[in-house]
Amino acid sequence: MKGRRTGGKRAHAVSAPSRIGGLDALRGVAIVAMIVYHFCFDLRYFRVTRWDFEHDVRWLTARALILSSFLLIAGISAVLAQRQDAPLDRWLRHIAVIAAAALLVSAGSFLLFPRSFIWFGVLHAIALSLLLAKPLLGRPAVAAIAGVAMIAGGLVFASPVFDNRLLGWIGFMTAKPVTEDYVPLFPWMGVLLLGVALGHVLVRTRFSALAPLARMPRFLRFLGRHSLIVYLVHQPVMIALLWVVVG
Repeated sequence: MKGRRTGGKRAHAVSAPSRIGGLDALRGVAIVAMIVYHFCFDLRYFRVTRWDFEHDVRWLTARALILSSFLLIAGISAVLAQRQDAPLDRWLRHIAVIAAAALLVSAGSFLLFPRSFIWFGVLHAIALSLLLAKPLLGRPAVAAIAGVAMIAGGLVFASPVFDNRLLGWIGFMTAKPVTEDYVPLFPWMGVLLLGVALGHVLVRTRFSALAPLARMPRFLRFLGRHSLIVYLVHQPVMIALLWVVVG
């Protein structure tokens, strides 16, 4: 019996597709939404507009939805990688690449915004959350419960003890710190864990819910497949173009 189960697992891993078109398209849609949001933010930076990204509920909601989509997709993708029996060293290399990209973002933002540089943004959160979530990738029910608890805790609890960079990456700060992007583990890792639970549902249904997205324009799937590169280059490109046009 043990041999049959192992063989079945290997057969599943071999037969599993390396890319899910609908998931790539969904990630591409999130990328487009992020680019639009950042372009609007850059317009404010160049004083073309006066939009209030820090207090206007519409912009705050847009940011929360975009962030949630990336973290959910990261959780779903983690489950897919596990079901494809990806080796541990490959998993760790994937996290290391994201962490290196996060450091690049911190360095680049420090050059532009030395007083408000990004010391724990979305890439930092995804890299650390994926590392911490590894033991829960095969336990969707536990991941869902932990995810809800982390979201609730992050939204409800706050303490001055966490109002510093040493502990602020965990969450629980009493006010948003002075930084261009802040994505602490509480509550945002909770969203990734919900993505883990959702990923198991999608795997069981062979990603049928996302199948219609695979028919969306091909460039969305392209963006989804190369999302990290697009994330790293889109802001420097847009800032440079706006500096030429309106600077």
